[in-house]
Amino acid sequence: QVQLVESGGGLVQAGGSLRLSCAASGIIFSISTMGWYRQAPGKQREWVAHITSGGNTNYANSVKGRFTISRDNAKNAVYLQMNSLKPEDSAVYYCKTSRISGDYWGQGTQVTVSS
Repeated sequence: QVQLVESGGGLVQAGGSLRLSCAASGIIFSISTMGWYRQAPGKQREWVAHITSGGNTNYANSVKGRFTISRDNAKNAVYLQMNSLKPEDSAVYYCKTSRISGDYWGQGTQVTVSS
């Protein structure tokens, strides 16, 4: 079955950096579009970035220029490099992929940015 496992979250000061990882299994990773989403307390889950099987990327305006999504098909992994972090980036970050059978999410990893 599809399994996504995020890691790399933590506590960082404003202006700092973190790199999130998402390890995927149960899918043909190389042909899968992978996405990162986040959800802050009391807010709806929002899309952050995605990367297609061909390596095309797209970002939410709020993170453009600060975050970079990448993938390693040999490792079945997708990454989110987050630089110049702001307190408003604090959230649980989730990895997502979609199949005909539906959307699949990881358990999330907490990112907290202190001011």
